[in-house]
Amino acid sequence: MHAKPLFLALLAFSLSACAQSPILETPAVPLAPAAAEGLSSQMLYQFLLGEIAGQRGELKLSAEAYADLAGKTRDARVARRATEVALYARQSALALKNALLWLELEPQSAKARQTLASLLVSAGRLDEAKPHLMAWLRTGKGGEMFMQLHGLIAKQKDKPAVLDLVADLATGFPGTPEPQFAVAQVAWQAGQAPRALGALDEALRIKPGWESAALFKGQVLQKAQGDAAVLAYFKDYLAANPHAREVRLSYARQLARSGNLAESRAQFETMTRDNPDDPEAHFSVGLVALQTNDPDSAKASFLKALDLGHPDEGNVRLYLGQLAEVRGDLEEALTWYKSVARGRGVFDAQLRVALVLGKQGKLAQAREWLAGLTPSSDAERVQRAQTEAQLLREAKDHEGVFTILSQALEVVPDTPELLYDRAMAADKTNRLDVLEKDLRRLIQIKPEYAHAYNALGYTLADRTDRIKEAIELLEKALKLEPEDPFILDSMGWALFKAKRYGEAVDYLRRAYAVKPDAEIAAHYGEALWMKGDRDEARKVWKTGLEREPDNETLREVSSRLKP
Repeated sequence: MHAKPLFLALLAFSLSACAQSPILETPAVPLAPAAAEGLSSQMLYQFLLGEIAGQRGELKLSAEAYADLAGKTRDARVARRATEVALYARQSALALKNALLWLELEPQSAKARQTLASLLVSAGRLDEAKPHLMAWLRTGKGGEMFMQLHGLIAKQKDKPAVLDLVADLATGFPGTPEPQFAVAQVAWQAGQAPRALGALDEALRIKPGWESAALFKGQVLQKAQGDAAVLAYFKDYLAANPHAREVRLSYARQLARSGNLAESRAQFETMTRDNPDDPEAHFSVGLVALQTNDPDSAKASFLKALDLGHPDEGNVRLYLGQLAEVRGDLEEALTWYKSVARGRGVFDAQLRVALVLGKQGKLAQAREWLAGLTPSSDAERVQRAQTEAQLLREAKDHEGVFTILSQALEVVPDTPELLYDRAMAADKTNRLDVLEKDLRRLIQIKPEYAHAYNALGYTLADRTDRIKEAIELLEKALKLEPEDPFILDSMGWALFKAKRYGEAVDYLRRAYAVKPDAEIAAHYGEALWMKGDRDEARKVWKTGLEREPDNETLREVSSRLKP
């Protein structure tokens, strides 16, 4: 006589527990009392089995129990739950079976139809999916549901077939822009840029000025035709739609990436005039002003962004600190860096505090500051070690640099950045065995890291008689980075050491043309000298000393060889 209330209590408790389970993606759908009334003890057992198995991570068992229960109860809510559990358990065939039952029991449910269509598409059964997709699309107004369609079909591998499907569906919605947008999305994924552009043009014809379509067209043009095409399109679009904020933002950023900083800044300034309370626009103006060497304007824009409550306040303060540091106002820089309390730049700002203290000659205080920081990840531990090493390097304490980096490698072993930095410190402290060991380990970890080959090759050429081995390493580096001036310089120097002066001059000339710094000038001049081009060598050294009159390497070689 008392079994029924106890049964209902157990059922309610189990459903409540399932709703809190972290294992299943969606909360349980409670059964109505009427549905519960009809459950036999065997059905109750299956229900509890499904829930408990799910909570224990036995997802296949849970899915099977629920599928069986859905078939026996023929309750739409159980069928929905069975579909959800099967999906989470990655039992696609079972999920499809359950979804078919769910739609049969609840034919007006847009969610059931959407789920079934998605499963059919995932199974590659596009013809079967089509009527369900069409019915689901018609549950919205106009073509609005097409904007959700991409999420249902994006993972289908047969892109041309999906394109045919979506284009076919779009014919049922003439004169509406969203279906054309959906066709463009699928065409773009199928690698058919011209068709994507055609569909977007049609969407924009139906709905002139539609900013989402314009942005997508810009993306397609960028990939398919390059910078000039997207810049020309955005310029024309903005002439007709001057208040399109997102397009103007994309246009301004594209101009900056293309190197047209003046016009980029003009676009950002237009945004600040149109939207004077937009902190992101002021921040962007500040960034471009910074790139165009206008620190006063940059500071004013960053301060305005801060005053307007920019969401990444910490990053704005970090830039203000960097501006003060560049101007030489180290105390103001410290104030800004120490004020960074939120956002992605907090740890970077704390590291900058130490570096500024180092610039002020307060090395002990800088190291004490670093010791007081608490890194939250291995990446931050590496950054802290590199910062302390930089402080010691600037103080010419090369032994200290080596020690700090060695200690850091004990905590985070095989970190590429630390291995490279310690190899450079080993060079300064004449530990060539450690340098070679670290660089060879780095090559094992990152075989595509050209500068590891370069550093080892240059050292072997410059400081040992293993010239053949050095050239082989540098050949590998040049395959990875054929135009890098430092690698070209290293190869030129290795060939010089091999007394292949003509080849050496060729490599060093290329390096010097890209980066005419003092070290390369020293090598280039010496190779020219040994090749017999002594007047040219003198010119190279003279130009190099005019740029960097205190460079020791350049002064030594020019005084040693120049009569």
